[in-house]
Amino acid sequence: MFVKNCWYVAGWAHELIDGALLGRTILNERILFYKGENDSVVAMEDRCCHRGAALSLGRLEGNNVRCMYHGLLFNSAGTCIEVPGRDAIPPSFKVPTYPVEVQDKLIWIWMGDPALADKTTIPGFHYLSQPEWVGEPGYLHYQANYQLMVDNLADFNHVAYVHPTTFGGSPNYVAEHTESPLERLDNGFKVTKWHMNCDLAPFVKKFVKGMGKVDRWNTVRMQMPGYFYLESGFSPAGNGIEKGNMEGAISFRNLQAMTPETEDSTHLFWVYLHNQTENQDLITRSLSASILEGLYEDMPIIELQQKILAKDPGFTLKSMPSDVGLNHMRWLVAQQLKKEQAQAPQRDKDQARKDMVRSEAMAGA
Repeated sequence: MFVKNCWYVAGWAHELIDGALLGRTILNERILFYKGENDSVVAMEDRCCHRGAALSLGRLEGNNVRCMYHGLLFNSAGTCIEVPGRDAIPPSFKVPTYPVEVQDKLIWIWMGDPALADKTTIPGFHYLSQPEWVGEPGYLHYQANYQLMVDNLADFNHVAYVHPTTFGGSPNYVAEHTESPLERLDNGFKVTKWHMNCDLAPFVKKFVKGMGKVDRWNTVRMQMPGYFYLESGFSPAGNGIEKGNMEGAISFRNLQAMTPETEDSTHLFWVYLHNQTENQDLITRSLSASILEGLYEDMPIIELQQKILAKDPGFTLKSMPSDVGLNHMRWLVAQQLKKEQAQAPQRDKDQARKDMVRSEAMAGA
């Protein structure tokens, strides 16, 4: 069961260049994305209403898409506007569409009640629209439920054991770091962690030379249902970064957006940004490779965890004090699901009426 009345990342904007028809499953629903000749992005069910063929295997014609099974042509509103060899088009020949927006180089889709879709509530990641921040967009597919991935990112202590040679974790990190009180938000949480007078992380040592001991900070903000935002960096030890002195500091910005594909698979859209001006392209490539290496360290743990838990649905997950962030995220999701379920009866009645009208139309077609 998924939260639906929220915005999800459906892809990177560059995935729709050159007339691409992108088929992607989101929340168990197969969806077609494309950009018409008027540059507007369309999201519609990736299933022709005639015989159920995939529209993503079709052909883009201006702002419309043609099913290449029997030639039906659909406009951006999902309405069939041409049936080869037939003048009259049954009114039921329509394909459902979804609210969709492009912001900060990302494609955002609303999977719930269209009347509630407000583009001003898109989570966004404004650094992607600021030219001084650069990075290489990435994508990974996980065979795991998205909440296990949220748990992973909400628990920074795992860095000490999973990522010692990439992100620079060590048992010392768990023992020596300090952190601000976790700030519970209506849609997530925020916390800042400090590791003072420590070594530079391995992934930064690849392109920063001659920096000795450093003070490291990580400000994490997570947003329900599955967004991870990180503002982080390193400053020469004792330089006063905790008081706001950024002189000599190296800063990064990270987004990881987890969009459920099914109950046991997830799309991960990620980017790691930097603002270095020298050797910019080399640093971008180095960062991307290092972060990908770190994500691949997480993947086998999370995917096997998924398999283990799936075999024993009755297994009860235990909590420690350090799990406060991930527990808050799960609580928020549970509350939103309850809210949507409470609103569901009326929507179900409305949908039933629509389905009845459609069935009557199909019978008369």
